[in-house]
Amino acid sequence: MTRILKGMLFATTVLAPAGLVATDASAQTAQLTIESWRNDDLPIWQEKIIPAFEAKNPDIKVTFAPMAPTEYNSAVNAKLEAGTAGDLITCRPFDLSLAMFQKGQLAALNDLPGISNFSDVAKSAWTTDDGKTTFCVPMASVIHGFIYNKKAFEEAGVEVPKTEDEFFAVLEKFKKDGNYIPLAMGTKDQWEAATMGYYNIGPNYWKGEEGRKALIAGTEKLTDPQWVEPYATLAKWKPYLGDGFEAQTYPDSQNLFTLGRAAIYPAGSWEIAPFKAQADFEMGAFPPPVKKAGDACYISDHNDIGLGLNAKGKNPEAAKKFLAWVASPEFAELYANALPGFFSLNSTPVKMTDDLAQEFVSWRENCKTTIRPSAAIVGRGQPNLDLEMWRVSANVINGTQTPDQAAEETQKGLDSWYKPAK
Repeated sequence: MTRILKGMLFATTVLAPAGLVATDASAQTAQLTIESWRNDDLPIWQEKIIPAFEAKNPDIKVTFAPMAPTEYNSAVNAKLEAGTAGDLITCRPFDLSLAMFQKGQLAALNDLPGISNFSDVAKSAWTTDDGKTTFCVPMASVIHGFIYNKKAFEEAGVEVPKTEDEFFAVLEKFKKDGNYIPLAMGTKDQWEAATMGYYNIGPNYWKGEEGRKALIAGTEKLTDPQWVEPYATLAKWKPYLGDGFEAQTYPDSQNLFTLGRAAIYPAGSWEIAPFKAQADFEMGAFPPPVKKAGDACYISDHNDIGLGLNAKGKNPEAAKKFLAWVASPEFAELYANALPGFFSLNSTPVKMTDDLAQEFVSWRENCKTTIRPSAAIVGRGQPNLDLEMWRVSANVINGTQTPDQAAEETQKGLDSWYKPAK
């Protein structure tokens, strides 16, 4: 300031051009930030995905900024409301992202180049109820099942289970041998108990989409046997989870398995990439065992992740350019192979090179697919059904709630706000 007061000529000839240079630089390079819950994917975005985009778009710099999965819903909403969120918002499927769109936080993407590369089914998790507006680019679905340590199975002399009786016989064998924790899962973070537990095995009981749609229609209730029985099966997991599972976090469970200390990991296919990077043993996978041989099988093949445009972001044009690339076949192939276990929703077929990912996706050939029951419509109110199912699933495994109590509590919460359409 002293120099400006003493010599206006100096300030004009030196300082002003410097300001102009700074303005030009900021205009030339747009900075984009992606909000996400996928903290496991940080290296892949930094090393593969973002460099592929920036190589063709040197005027746009992208930062992938993930946070803990359990904190994401509340944290990204707080950022959006405060106006501090990034330009690109990773979209949870169905109601959580729909609520963001309805609040004006996510922009409509109907006119985005490449959005036509996705079918209505692929877009269903990020489209309004009337089907008129899509607000996130579909990126991938995930499939639930079980990942197992092939070496452990060979040592124990057990086969991949196809029925529940076979499943528990395998767990019992590992428990008796004592060389491996039979199941690597904890209940401290709660969401694992539902996501890798109840939502994983449940479709075989409520018959996938048949039961999910009946729940929405009000012709089935969470207190019906087909919705209670999966909790009873989960309660039987308790003796096989290892000492201290109640205090075991999600990263703890991942570490137990990848370090070779557990035989089976109740999983989502999103674990494939990090597990392949960390484990030094060969892995296989199997779908949720059916109740008895010959039963129809159902798998949770859940529209999991999309990418949306912050309606109040600072760099909308650059963000749209990135989203159009995400909608392209180039991105679909790059993403599906960089992140094996996240299965492309793009209409262009993607050839996967990972054998474990191929094992998961092969189940689509023989099993009927469904999505998580709390995801659409019945998850919109308070208490939130998804969060309630997290909690009661953990309680049932811990032994602090019975299956009937868990079902009654979730149905009571649903009844408090949800009235099925007539």
